[in-house]
Amino acid sequence: MIRSCSSTFFLLIVLALTFSYLALAYEPSSLQDFCVADPNSSVKVNGVTCKNPMQVQAEDFFFSGLHLRGNTSNQLGSKVTPVFAAQLPGLNTLGISMVRIDYAPWGLNAPHTHPRATEILTVLEGTLQVGFVTSNPDNRFITKVLQKGDVFVFPVGLVHFQRNVGNGYAVVIAALSSQNPGAITIGNAVFGANPAIPADILAKAFQVDKSVVDQLQAKF
Repeated sequence: MIRSCSSTFFLLIVLALTFSYLALAYEPSSLQDFCVADPNSSVKVNGVTCKNPMQVQAEDFFFSGLHLRGNTSNQLGSKVTPVFAAQLPGLNTLGISMVRIDYAPWGLNAPHTHPRATEILTVLEGTLQVGFVTSNPDNRFITKVLQKGDVFVFPVGLVHFQRNVGNGYAVVIAALSSQNPGAITIGNAVFGANPAIPADILAKAFQVDKSVVDQLQAKF
C-alpha cells in the first residue's frame, strides 16, 4: 500500500512538472477581450501598449482601402499594401494580419521570408506562379501556377515568392499568423545590408568572383 501511494505521488510530481514546463513554453491566452494599440504611448512591450478600453471606438477595429489598386510602377512591378497593427490598431495582440498584393504584368514579389508568420494567399484576379524552398539540407523547390480563386500556403520562415505570369494585372489577398510577421527580402538583406557585408564573404558564400558581388551590391 505504501509502495503504491509512493508511486502515485511520484507520478503526480512528474505530471505537475510537465504541465508547468508546457505553461512556460507557450504564450498564454489573452486575459482580456482586446488590446487596441496605443501608438502614442512611450511604453513599449512585445507588441504595442493597450489603449484605455473605455476610449476604444469602432474605428479602432476598422480599415478601408483594400479595394484600391497599389502602385506597381517600380522595378519589381508589385506593391504590397499591409494591414498590420500599425494600420488597424484593433489587431494588436490578436496574432493575425493581412496584405493586398498587386502585380503588373510579369510583376514579381521577390523571394523573401516572414520570420514570425505562416502566410495563406488567395488569388482574386490573374495568374500567378508561386513557390517556396524547404530548409537545409533538401532545399526542395515547391511551385505551382495559381488561377483566380486558388489558395496557397507558405509555411512560416521559408523563402517564397509570387510572380504574375499573365499579360494582365493580378491581385491577391493574403492572411498572416502574426500582427507583425516581418519581411526579409533576400536580395536586400544579402546585397543591401547597411553597413555592407564584406564582398569577399559573399563571393565565397556564392562561389562567384568578387566583381560580381560588387555589381550586385551597387544595385541594392
